[in-house]
Amino acid sequence: MSTARADVFAEASRLAAEGRPYALATVVRVVRPASARRGDRALVTPDGALLGWVGGACSEPAVVREALRALEDGEPRLLHVCRPGTGGDVPPDAVLAESTCASEGAVEVLIEPQLPEPLLAVVGESPAARTLADLARRVGWRVTNDVQAGADAVVVASMGRGDTEAMLAALATPASYVGLVASSKRGAGTIAALREQGLDEERLARIRCPAGLDLGPSTQEEIAVAVMAELVAWRHSRGRDATAALAARTEAIDPVCGMTVSTAGEPETLVYADVRYYFCCAGCRQRFEQEPTRYLTEVSSS
Repeated sequence: MSTARADVFAEASRLAAEGRPYALATVVRVVRPASARRGDRALVTPDGALLGWVGGACSEPAVVREALRALEDGEPRLLHVCRPGTGGDVPPDAVLAESTCASEGAVEVLIEPQLPEPLLAVVGESPAARTLADLARRVGWRVTNDVQAGADAVVVASMGRGDTEAMLAALATPASYVGLVASSKRGAGTIAALREQGLDEERLARIRCPAGLDLGPSTQEEIAVAVMAELVAWRHSRGRDATAALAARTEAIDPVCGMTVSTAGEPETLVYADVRYYFCCAGCRQRFEQEPTRYLTEVSSS
């Protein structure tokens, strides 16, 4: 295995262990001449940074752009990069990226978003807490009992033992799901205690109490099932908002070659007449720098 590929896999392993999203790009087809080889790989993070190799300067911007889109919608995609008019044999489900600054060859890249499973913090030693933690692990979620571990969701199931303190800690985090396993009466008492401690109504409104779907009178284990069902529904309804926010994708058109490029990462840019323009590679930036009015005229007339 080459050093470059080893670096990509090592970074992928590190990000996965930390529960951080990334996209893996793999060259699956090459039409010569092209600088990439089948099996070349790169990793793209939500800030637009690319580690690895998937071809030259015109392949990378398209890969970064599609990788960020994949991180937003969670769907893999096949990208075909080629010169204009040479994409006749592109698979019908592929994304076509034509660029005048590409080589005479073509490159197809499979882009796969790697989105971490939610991290659930379960507070408490009750049977409901233990069963919930077990259920979450069985469906592939990451589980902790540390509220401060950056959890996406927090469920307090301590059954009256330190509920107020645990909820204070949970509401101090950015977790988008904060649930309290309690009866309506005990839950109202906990919320009143939190209000007395100075929490405003906006924070209190984050609390889901009683946590879980309403199944009527239930055992502790059934309560855990009800909470897990609500958590699954919450996960699917929220979509990929957290990842999309990280990506913060914006795009621009290269005025020279017409390629859509991501403005994330460190793209080639140039400020002309107080306007910043983005380019797929240094070659396009240099061509624009030499004849800016020519390319701006072509853009305005197209």
